[in-house]
Amino acid sequence: MDVLRAAQMHDKALDASSMQQLIAGGEATLGTLKTLVSSSEEGELKGVLAPADAPLLAPIPDPRKNVFCVGRNYAEHIAEGDRAQNQKVGVTEHPVFFTKPPTSIVAPDADILIFPNVSQAIDYEVELAIVIGKSGRNIAKADAYDHVFGYTILNDITARDIQRRHGGQYFKGKGLDGSCPLGPFIVTADTISDPHALSIGLTINGEQRQNGSTSDMIFDIPTLIASLSEGMTLEPGDVIATGTPSGVGYAMDPPQFLKDGDVVVCAISEIGTLRNTVRAV
Repeated sequence: MDVLRAAQMHDKALDASSMQQLIAGGEATLGTLKTLVSSSEEGELKGVLAPADAPLLAPIPDPRKNVFCVGRNYAEHIAEGDRAQNQKVGVTEHPVFFTKPPTSIVAPDADILIFPNVSQAIDYEVELAIVIGKSGRNIAKADAYDHVFGYTILNDITARDIQRRHGGQYFKGKGLDGSCPLGPFIVTADTISDPHALSIGLTINGEQRQNGSTSDMIFDIPTLIASLSEGMTLEPGDVIATGTPSGVGYAMDPPQFLKDGDVVVCAISEIGTLRNTVRAV
């Protein structure tokens, strides 16, 4: 839908210059959008709808800042990683945060890029992602959901060998171009029954690799928002990925990494599916 044109037809003021601006508009803007959707469903907005075959962009294709991510937030994923690396780190006292740059964003049905001359160990991680709706700093756990606009799906593509090459820190190995599929859309918070009771899984070429539940998060959403916002402002449109369940490729025996032509499908109940194809460049 051409949201701006639809709003003009209804004589409603609406800043539709970006998804971030729509999110920042708060409840008033969300109410206007719901009105436009209802009008569209009733056939009142002919000529402003996108073609059925129009490709989807990532819901936030150009974030203002890096995507925030949480590592080691599912116990079974921690255990499989520790086994694979012959270590005993276990559960950390506080959430582990890292980021992915805006240049890593990939649209639904677009290509996950891999660079064989750079990495031979490209892995996958399906994650529930939070989209912030209201600015805040030092957000209390009790107020955390007031700052959530909605949820989407994120695939935290990771170059494991690069990650370890740089001292085990996360950023370089998780920040390559084309390493952050996002979408297919943002589902508003009011339509999710319970973000901690969603099935979450991933398949490669139809083979189930990850199959878990967001109920298994170690640090829940209010804890993540409260911790990340300590001394740091979260803004409308900020994205926070919440960690991945077990079943990643590097922890398999033998390890199974992504290769050219693989079709990766991430699925989270009440949100949908995010499908991408791996392409070597």
